[in-house]
Amino acid sequence: MGNAELTSRRIDSAFRIPNSALRSLTAVLIVFSLGGCGKREPVIKIGFVAPLTGDQAPHGEDMLNGAMLAIEHAQRGGPLIPGYKLVLYPLDDQRSPTQAVAAAKKLSADRDVLAVVGHLNSSCTMPASAVYHEARLLQITPVSSNPQISRQGFDTFYRTCATDDLQGPAAALFAVRELGSTRIFILDDMTTYGRGLADEFEKKARNLGTDILGHEGITQGDKDFVPLLTKIKAATPDLLYFAGMFPEGALLIKQRAEVGLTARFMGGDGLFDSVLINLATPQAAEGVYLTTIGSDIHLIPTARAFIEEYERRFGSIGAYSAYAYEAASIAVWAIRQAGKADRAAVLAAMKTLKDYPGLFGAQNFDERGDSRIRDIGIFTVKDGKFKFVKTATWN
Repeated sequence: MGNAELTSRRIDSAFRIPNSALRSLTAVLIVFSLGGCGKREPVIKIGFVAPLTGDQAPHGEDMLNGAMLAIEHAQRGGPLIPGYKLVLYPLDDQRSPTQAVAAAKKLSADRDVLAVVGHLNSSCTMPASAVYHEARLLQITPVSSNPQISRQGFDTFYRTCATDDLQGPAAALFAVRELGSTRIFILDDMTTYGRGLADEFEKKARNLGTDILGHEGITQGDKDFVPLLTKIKAATPDLLYFAGMFPEGALLIKQRAEVGLTARFMGGDGLFDSVLINLATPQAAEGVYLTTIGSDIHLIPTARAFIEEYERRFGSIGAYSAYAYEAASIAVWAIRQAGKADRAAVLAAMKTLKDYPGLFGAQNFDERGDSRIRDIGIFTVKDGKFKFVKTATWN
């Protein structure tokens, strides 16, 4: 029985991942090998959860590639614990909080799972984090940025990205002070991430004396925003701010041009995927601004080797690939430090982390599990590509 067949059969149909991701899994030999069809060798599993199907799959697959590369690098260094094989256990949460909780329960029930890298969406991470906490299972999210997640007080929770109480104010400061925006209309996708980021943006923009013309919500999966954009056009804003993900963001950008809304368009890190530009069309996306939960990784010297290998293997690096690599690498470090296949030992080891030599520099976490690397990047779309503008300030 071949590795590819074993991989396909071992992935639960309720959490099926796409063929492209399966090919990547096979390529780096992160498989649930059973040693032929007989008794399998002991394994250490690191769970991975993100949307691997549906409209947000591009983000999820980029994250999966980063996590797989981290596991492959760990395998090169020999067994984390003598006698155990390290494998990555990927599940698809379909960007659904319900599926996220189901995935969290599945991983928590598997005693071979010693850590989890995930999820993408804050609306998925928030309820799943309670499951991991109850199971005393280390969770490191690469990109869930809502600050309320870490304020639950779960000592099992960590994240490798900046939070929205930094990203929102940074966007508002840039919009007002550098783009000269005085009349702003705000939209969000009513998720934990979108509403939280939009509220942080609005609070800072109001403190700066900006006129907020309105703040409304849309629903993920909606396709027709022409009536809403027509209404917004009548309010004559000079900037439309959207806190949400790239599928809806692309449609808003494209339909904004169709209705003749000339206001600048700005959004958060959920828009940071090249798919946005293609879906919106390069012409409509030209001049769009967005913030990211870190600075431009291409400018960080400690990330150069990773970028070169990632792009050689998988193509252009995704918005969250490096964050997933960082999260998976830190999970590996904690397991290696623990020295035994025990969740409590892994959590105890994680608490000793100091100045981890990560892609973004020395990585440390505060008492809530939030990364102390808190850069926010500003990007714009120019000539059909994202162009880095600057590292922003939020105060």
